[in-house]
Amino acid sequence: MRSTVVAPLLVAVALAVTTLTVLSPPGSDRAGGAAEQADPVPYPVPRKKFVPVRAERPPESTGGRGERVALRQLVIATGQDDFGLATWRSVLDTIGTPYDVLHAGAERLTPERLVRPDGVGRYDAVLLTSNALLRAGPDGTYASGFDAEQWTVLWDYERAYGVRQVSLNAHPGTVPEDLCLRTGTEGAVGDAGIELALPDAGAAVFDHLRPDARIPLVSSYVYRAGLAAGCAAEAVLTAGDAVVGVRSRSPDGRERLALTFSLGPDDVTAALLGPGLVRWATRGVLLGEQRHWFTVDVDDWFNSTARLRADGTLDQFRLSGADAKAASAHQRELRARYPVAGEFTLTLPFNGSRLVTDAPASCAQQTPDTLSSCSRELVREFRWVNHTATHPQMNDTSYDVSRTEISENLAIAAAAGLPVPASVLKTPEYSGLGVYTPDPSSADPPTDFGLTGSNRAMLDAAYDAGVRYVQGNMSFAGHRPSCFNCGVVHPLRSELLVVPDWPTATAFEATAPEEQTALYNQQYGRNGKASDHRDHDLTYEQALDSEAEVAVRHLASGSVYAHTLHQGNLREYAPGRSLGFDWITATVAKYAALHRVPLLSPDWLTLARYVQGRTAHFAELASGRDAVWDRSTGAITYVPGAAGSLFLTGVRQREATEADQAGSDESDSYGADTVARVGLAADAPVVLMASPRP
Repeated sequence: MRSTVVAPLLVAVALAVTTLTVLSPPGSDRAGGAAEQADPVPYPVPRKKFVPVRAERPPESTGGRGERVALRQLVIATGQDDFGLATWRSVLDTIGTPYDVLHAGAERLTPERLVRPDGVGRYDAVLLTSNALLRAGPDGTYASGFDAEQWTVLWDYERAYGVRQVSLNAHPGTVPEDLCLRTGTEGAVGDAGIELALPDAGAAVFDHLRPDARIPLVSSYVYRAGLAAGCAAEAVLTAGDAVVGVRSRSPDGRERLALTFSLGPDDVTAALLGPGLVRWATRGVLLGEQRHWFTVDVDDWFNSTARLRADGTLDQFRLSGADAKAASAHQRELRARYPVAGEFTLTLPFNGSRLVTDAPASCAQQTPDTLSSCSRELVREFRWVNHTATHPQMNDTSYDVSRTEISENLAIAAAAGLPVPASVLKTPEYSGLGVYTPDPSSADPPTDFGLTGSNRAMLDAAYDAGVRYVQGNMSFAGHRPSCFNCGVVHPLRSELLVVPDWPTATAFEATAPEEQTALYNQQYGRNGKASDHRDHDLTYEQALDSEAEVAVRHLASGSVYAHTLHQGNLREYAPGRSLGFDWITATVAKYAALHRVPLLSPDWLTLARYVQGRTAHFAELASGRDAVWDRSTGAITYVPGAAGSLFLTGVRQREATEADQAGSDESDSYGADTVARVGLAADAPVVLMASPRP
């Protein structure tokens, strides 16, 4: 069964029927071309509603030792092969928060490891891979990586600095300390899995999830425990009548949370619970952030693409105005049915050569081109992205041809009244970005030559046409960023940021369930071509459920990248049904059954700017500098290493003024969290005010 989150690319071949006349590109002097370009239709930039509260200087501290801590977590593992270490890394890297790792047994824990010479605590949370840090010895017996002295050092620090501790894979018992858990039954959980529930205390800790969520747990080892009588503890997760997660307070006042089961880094359970564990441990004040996003591109709008019928017949398909109207209706129905998807809006990367710019803006009239007419009426119902005018392969197109394809598509959009950001480009089939088949006549999958194999002439033309963000594909190693939700600065043209998206296994040639089922099973069925094919063919409903499960893993992890469909997938094959919305609805339904925080659905320019901000955030984290929270005053102080930006969660915000619109700071609420993006100037201290959670 396919478990990877990177869906293989189904390479789309768009069949343009008309030919665009190559015009002399405006501003063909490349030195001056970029300055001449502007969005042909004013593209709305959302106004900031809130900004973080800044202070000119830190308030004078009123607390003593133990009040100041760095916003950095300490992960304690038993070695590089500790599976819990990979899980914590995955969770923390997703959030984008700095952390250090200490290998118990290989490095001794001392007070100096936990407290700086100036008295600042180095860590605001302690994250254990298991509660006892047991390691196997040469004789096969297990012993803790910490001796009694090191446990005392850790507990003294947690008590003195008010630092919370979280343990994965906790075994009930009293060693090395009593977590108020008492032994019940234990055993492995296989692929069939079990469901975990949230008691009231758990719903408060994991408040991004629905209180009635049934959290799946598969391929794990579980200790089903009970709570000790009279102990200061409450269950945060249960499996039936058993406790599998506990929040407790030690006799000396330290706060602890423990899960009694194992978690792997790719488990959807880790994605669902991990951020909540970190928010609890840090009291919701941390560098980084995690939100949930769902943006869907429908490529090749106005174009026609190949259609492969279930009987093997190949022809062409192009949407009608009725299909476009149905897509708009499906979108409204989705929002109404699932309030967490209340802002969901399709993005349409379009090829404008077949758009009739003066077509009547009407879905009701029978016009010569109903798709042009209905799209013009519904222009504000969707979002639009430049996909070139005629959909050429751009692996070796000249500067002039590339420039014309990009600029002419914007001009066509302007004539038709489509608002399109000039700074975003999606090349046909991600062409020109170093992934291609050296022999054009070959049917082999394309080769990833890396971004250094890109078409430099296309990149120059794109930049001169005003493009700053180019869409890539997460299936290609060369397009994958090194950090979560980041982009890739193009090595041949550093002014361009490659922002990847997620391909889907909804085949571009499919317009109906029987077509999709046949094509899906060719890849993933009994005799499928994919390496992760199954030992049986799937029905349409089974394939749909499987692909929705892949997508909801992306959503649960907080991935911002768009998912890609193609225009034929929006054919209304039955009243109220299309392949595209079958998959979208199934994905949202799975998300909504688990989460109560909304799915954000930004336009592509907003998405790209967010990715640019995340890229800058991780670049700043690489400097190794710490933000320090003085809990006596509430002030968070950070001195940046370079100009850029940083995301923080858990800071106070205020309503944005007109003057704030031109600044780089912005913030918003997401669930119970405040997420801020703060502009940085090199060596200029930033002082923000914390807004901690209980």
